[in-house]
Amino acid sequence: MAWEIVFMLLILKIPIVYLCVVIWWAIKAEPTPPGFAGVAVLPDTPPTGGSPRRQRVGRRRPVRPHTPGHDSGASPFPQRGGVGV
Repeated sequence: MAWEIVFMLLILKIPIVYLCVVIWWAIKAEPTPPGFAGVAVLPDTPPTGGSPRRQRVGRRRPVRPHTPGHDSGASPFPQRGGVGV
């Protein structure tokens, strides 16, 4: 039972001390002024020249041939349970 108390009193204090140090460091740190961002600012002029984007033309699916005997309009899936309509 003594080792649980030692564990609780000493070992679990390490994350709490670390958290306190990080918060203290964040409070004491001086903010840096905004400087060069490294991004070029372009003027708001519309683009000139270039080619417009081409639209993609989708391919049509091939038509599957119908098998004989299935043209009656009946559902290819059996009905579940009991008598069908």
